[in-house]
Amino acid sequence: MTATDRKAQSDTRLFRHMKKWLEKAIIDYGMIEPGDNILVGLSGGADSYVLLDLLDSPMVFAPKFSFIAVNIDMGFDQSYKAFSALEKYLSDRHCRYVLEKTDIGLLAHSDLNRKNPCFLCSRLRRKRIFEIAAAEGCNKIAFAHHRDDVIETLLINIFYGREISTMLPVQRIFSGKMHIIRPLIYLREELVKKYCQERQFPVVANECPTSSTSKRIYVKKLLNDLSKDNKNIRENIFKAMSHVKTDYLLPLSKKI
Repeated sequence: MTATDRKAQSDTRLFRHMKKWLEKAIIDYGMIEPGDNILVGLSGGADSYVLLDLLDSPMVFAPKFSFIAVNIDMGFDQSYKAFSALEKYLSDRHCRYVLEKTDIGLLAHSDLNRKNPCFLCSRLRRKRIFEIAAAEGCNKIAFAHHRDDVIETLLINIFYGREISTMLPVQRIFSGKMHIIRPLIYLREELVKKYCQERQFPVVANECPTSSTSKRIYVKKLLNDLSKDNKNIRENIFKAMSHVKTDYLLPLSKKI
């Protein structure tokens, strides 16, 4: 990023707010340590652009680290317009990057896998990201999940997975050889989208055929409806995850 770009980036109130909460998350959860080499997942959506942009800016409290942006093209758009747009964006910013074309999305939505395309798609994409992280010597993988993603995941796991769990700010994988981090965890989706518009990132359209009918979309709509009567619904759920009264949860039932 040029000095002019950095000045324009830091001259807005929204940027300063976003940066404050990103760095607070990094410090609160010890997400980044000096010398970390971080793979930043770049899907081409608003959230991932915002994450990359904030990480690629001068830090006040976070230690020094290096990063590489990685995009796994799922193959839905065979013209690869999104691939070209991402390549230009990253090249113009002088970022280290890896862009890879795959047919993961097509395979996951093939006739052989109609029942649960999202599971296979996510699994194969992450497998490739882990492989690239290892090849590039990365010890951290940063995903652009924000506060609303954490809240929605809790409800998805309760409704469909029959468990109480959600995304972690820092997740240990491969026996601690790598960690997944989520620096946007304190930020509301509304502000992430607003910042994306302010910075005019070249957002890539999601070509996934099930993107508009997923369980996450259903839960998001449900929360929106509940928020009409209680605007604090999301805030209450987020805080509840840190106020768990285990004595008032059911014990595991005995198998008969």
